[in-house]
Amino acid sequence: MANTVRRATGYLVLMASALVFLYPFVLSLSTTFKPRDEVSLQPILPWPLNPSSRAWSDVLLHSDFPLWTFNSAVVTVCATLLRLFLDSLAGYAIARLNWRGRSWVLGLVLAVLAVPPVVLTVPRFLVLKEMGLLNTYAGLILPLAVDAVGIFIMTQFFQGLPKELEEAARIDGANLFQTYWKVVLPLARPGLITLAILSFQGTWNEFLLPLIVVRGSSSHWTLPFGLSTLGRGGAGGQSYDYPVMLAGSILTILPVAIIFVVLQRFFARGITAGAVKG
Repeated sequence: MANTVRRATGYLVLMASALVFLYPFVLSLSTTFKPRDEVSLQPILPWPLNPSSRAWSDVLLHSDFPLWTFNSAVVTVCATLLRLFLDSLAGYAIARLNWRGRSWVLGLVLAVLAVPPVVLTVPRFLVLKEMGLLNTYAGLILPLAVDAVGIFIMTQFFQGLPKELEEAARIDGANLFQTYWKVVLPLARPGLITLAILSFQGTWNEFLLPLIVVRGSSSHWTLPFGLSTLGRGGAGGQSYDYPVMLAGSILTILPVAIIFVVLQRFFARGITAGAVKG
């Protein structure tokens, strides 16, 4: 009887905790179906009194949300593919190749992890300006093509793979790149999936880079920057249409949520595999 009571109490606590975390999402979804005046009168009511689909039609039909989605998809896919290739290539070079200064480069990568991204905002803007990449897709993609986190993850993962596989490949006549591409990289699938999830999430939600790169070209705006202009009205943007803003936000987080749910077992496996050597 005591075990049953403890188990029931534990389940109640877990359910209460789940409701606390889920309530903001439920409230956000219900707010998208509320009229604008009802949001002010009943801001925390988790269901609409007078349901309306106005917010969804405004987002999908009367805004540039489809264009922002297309831009985000192009930037995210290109940046993620480049990051997978370049980060894994750099990680393999640090983990497996013997060259002078390798430990210093790894230390530099670790030092970059401690630098807040906002510190690099002005230098990044100046470099992109001198290269003529402002208001272009290349300006959005190239700064995100390589990152220190991805290099560190792949380095740790490659260090945990047995060297005998590479030695056997070289005995069979494979050169260095063939060994990396055909032998090592397929074994690094959990690490690559982990990096792909992190890269997709980070690039899809990137706000600061579009703010400094494509602010003057609305045809290149991505979802995070576009959402900052969505649902604004009144003088100076002091009045906000919260149903429209939340409808756009929900549509924005759906791709990341779906990818994470589908690939979460690979994500957990990749994190643990990259944390243990031997």
